[in-house]
Amino acid sequence: MTSSGTALKGATILRPGTELELDFTDILANGQGVGRASGMVVFCFGPLPGERARVRVATVKQRYAVADLIALLEESPARVLPFCPVFGECGGCQLQHLAYDAQLRWKRDVVRNTLTRIAGVAAVSVNETIGMREPRAYRNKMSLVVDRRAKPPALGFYRQRSHDVVAIDGCPIVAPQLDATIGTLVRSRSRGAVGRALRDARHLVARAARASGEAVLTVTTAVPMNDAAEVGSALLGELPGLAGIENSFDLSGENAILGRQHRLLAGKGEIEETICGLRYRISPASFFQVNVEILERIFAFVEPWLQPPAAIVDAYCGAGTFSLFFARHGWSVYGIEENRHAVAEAQENARLNGLQERVAFDTGRVERMLALPRGAQALRRSRVVFLDPPRKGCDPAVLAAIAGAAVAHVWYLSCDAATLARDLKFLISNGYRFETVQPFDMFPQTGHVETLVRMEYAAS
Repeated sequence: MTSSGTALKGATILRPGTELELDFTDILANGQGVGRASGMVVFCFGPLPGERARVRVATVKQRYAVADLIALLEESPARVLPFCPVFGECGGCQLQHLAYDAQLRWKRDVVRNTLTRIAGVAAVSVNETIGMREPRAYRNKMSLVVDRRAKPPALGFYRQRSHDVVAIDGCPIVAPQLDATIGTLVRSRSRGAVGRALRDARHLVARAARASGEAVLTVTTAVPMNDAAEVGSALLGELPGLAGIENSFDLSGENAILGRQHRLLAGKGEIEETICGLRYRISPASFFQVNVEILERIFAFVEPWLQPPAAIVDAYCGAGTFSLFFARHGWSVYGIEENRHAVAEAQENARLNGLQERVAFDTGRVERMLALPRGAQALRRSRVVFLDPPRKGCDPAVLAAIAGAAVAHVWYLSCDAATLARDLKFLISNGYRFETVQPFDMFPQTGHVETLVRMEYAAS
């Protein structure tokens, strides 16, 4: 059954196999173009907003259909040639076929539309997205999947919404030293120490530092590696540019990328990064931003807000990335993080920068710590609460504690526009109002957008 776009006025019944000509008006964060037919939304990978395409319906649900692209009929002027040979197969990137300036505009629209739809704010002003000078080779961390079904084992990333592995021999999104490591691993995967390590490996996690040019690698296995010290030392010799090798094991689940235990095999387990004069020692397991250039731009954007110094609560503080930035500008910082390893790194990095007298860190869930006397007191004496939660956003008890303490300002940094909007709706209903909404392109070529929101308590 075939239908043209001009005939799609409710007459066509969508069934698997139906062919349609559709106009696409939007794109989702996962890369699916959005069209409409017979009163239903139709999702399809490939088309961009402003394009017309012939598609074939693959599945039909109650409220939407999913289609496969047959051919593009009209192309958007914003379409560009993807620069990665596995784009469209690998699930790591979703927007390489969209020009970078158009990506930045789209991400601003995502933030604005999500705030309107979920938070219920129609008149909020959203700044233009701050992006990168060159939106490639930016990721300082990569997690490779080892596909041991292949002989020799293949290395790659998962396919979109799948556990099938797309084999690669390089990645133009990761830092140059990590891309070089991928190439060496792929060429050596059938021999020597690399071949021995891959026999039992599930994931390879590497992190690089822009300042030092060093990288460290973690080999994740279900149980401790056999002949670990020997294999680690040999790996360090076979992989130029690596400063250290470690083994992670004791997995929390079948799909865990890193184990709960780590053992240094050779070299060192940490490397040093420098950002805006601050020194950070980081490992593959560190809670640290993957894009140093954009992190610097967030620092620069926030810096004018830091005068005069005051007290601040840094909730979900990770390894203290922002805590130390605030402390260096004279602020008194109380940081909360539930991951003990991250808190230990935060404390060590504070000592490394001579800022230990200005910071205090507690280990625990944010909602629990803010309910205890120490956390409640920190809220009451703070001028600002800085929130940088995981993708799921804040626990409602966290937001209730902030509103209950009537903290003058909330600075909320989010990697998910939907959970951000949900949380801001609560704060708005409890007396807060927008001052600034600023998107940042922490993850170029992907559907993810980082957003910094500054809010003020209306009675302050």
